[in-house]
Amino acid sequence: QVQFVESGGGLVQPGGSLRLSCIVSGGTFSVFRMGWYRQAPGEERDLVAAISNAMNTYYPDSVQGRFTISRDNAKNMVYLQMNDLKPEDTAVYYCNRAPEVGTWGQGTQVTVSS
Repeated sequence: QVQFVESGGGLVQPGGSLRLSCIVSGGTFSVFRMGWYRQAPGEERDLVAAISNAMNTYYPDSVQGRFTISRDNAKNMVYLQMNDLKPEDTAVYYCNRAPEVGTWGQGTQVTVSS
């Protein structure tokens, strides 16, 4: 069973940056299309970035130009560099395959506030 462990969240001021990391165990990571998702209180969990095994990336308009997803297949890691953070980016961030499968990790809290 594939498992995900996210880290790197925290409290940051508007305009600041954070880099999230996720280590993936189980399965053949290198063939997975991977995604970062976020869920704010009272809202659904949404995809905010995805990267294929061929390094093709996807971003919704809300984060395009500010977020960058990357992966290291040798380490079974996926990253999310977040720049120019806004209060509306506040959420718990999760990684999973894209489309998602299995059990979600615990996520990592990102809070953007002055």
